[in-house]
Amino acid sequence: MIAGLNIAKQSKQTIVGLAQKRFASDLIVSQKTGRTLIKTGSGGRSSSNGHVITVFGCTGFLGRYLINRLAREGAHVIVPYRDEDDMRHLKIMGDLGKIVPMEIHLRNKDSLEAAIRHSDTVYNLLGRDYETKNFSFADVHVEAAGVLAELAQKHDVERFIQMSAMNADIDSPSRFLSTKAEGENLVRSIIPSATIVRPSFMYGQEDRFLARLAMSRGLSIRINGGTTKVRPVNVSDVATAMHKMLDGDNTVGETFELVGNSEYTYKDLLDFIKETTNLDIGDVNVPKPIASLVAKAMNLLPWQTLGADEVERMMIDDKLTGAKTFEDLNIEPSSLEVTGIQYLRRFRTNLYNDEPLKKGVVGKKKTFHTSYL
Repeated sequence: MIAGLNIAKQSKQTIVGLAQKRFASDLIVSQKTGRTLIKTGSGGRSSSNGHVITVFGCTGFLGRYLINRLAREGAHVIVPYRDEDDMRHLKIMGDLGKIVPMEIHLRNKDSLEAAIRHSDTVYNLLGRDYETKNFSFADVHVEAAGVLAELAQKHDVERFIQMSAMNADIDSPSRFLSTKAEGENLVRSIIPSATIVRPSFMYGQEDRFLARLAMSRGLSIRINGGTTKVRPVNVSDVATAMHKMLDGDNTVGETFELVGNSEYTYKDLLDFIKETTNLDIGDVNVPKPIASLVAKAMNLLPWQTLGADEVERMMIDDKLTGAKTFEDLNIEPSSLEVTGIQYLRRFRTNLYNDEPLKKGVVGKKKTFHTSYL
């Protein structure tokens, strides 16, 4: 019996030893900071890949998709937030203790530093589609970006990934795009190895791009005659690309322009929405000065509407500048024609909700024959 107990004890020690076994490949030493990242577990959300990542702007449209990809590989993700209700849905994206919420304020530097000091990677997704009395475009896109970059440099953060926008240009007539470009330059002056990401208009389940066009229902307003050319990109593809940048050596110090694989005018997009939703949407062209005045008036409403600067952006074609793209990350972007119906089906009426994507069905009425037994 004693011999049996000894054998059981030895077997238990062997199992424990195997469970705690480590390999040289589990240790990653940062060349920049000398920090050691230790991987544990077999992979997945219940393991740890050794990364501690702060994602500013995580409560926005793109943030949830990025955090989902980071957390399911076992990263510890710091989730800075201003309103607790805005980040509750992020808690379940990682295993217990892997999602760490921290309350911040952009004008409280100590709170920002607390969210960065233990991280090896910082994503800055902060951005505003419109200005408010509390925060201007410059406050968010330039000053906040500069403060985060300085704090990241102070605490030897290995990777800093800055979210910008397609068509960002200092000389742009859009304040949104010009301040995005200023933010890029400021971040690069502080951290030359920072990665800049410029996505085009993103679409997805909670977007403000396709949904806004589809929600117009009976009448849609065209600006610039609907001739502005854009290359909308799936938000899931952008999140996948930014996730790859975490460990991609070929992304250090580079700029990426992430766009869809096809170019459309706003007229093309409206026609596609009509075909997908089976809604007979009319449209009217509105001159830019009138559209800007209407947008300024709408901004006085207590809820989010079309901003005057968004009108300006709807006049600017998407133009690639020769920066790196999805191809350099070995990612094939999704096609709007294939994935768009997933996001637009909810705008269909009950008569057409289960119908596949068809062309030429707008205006055709279904008839139902009811029989009584």
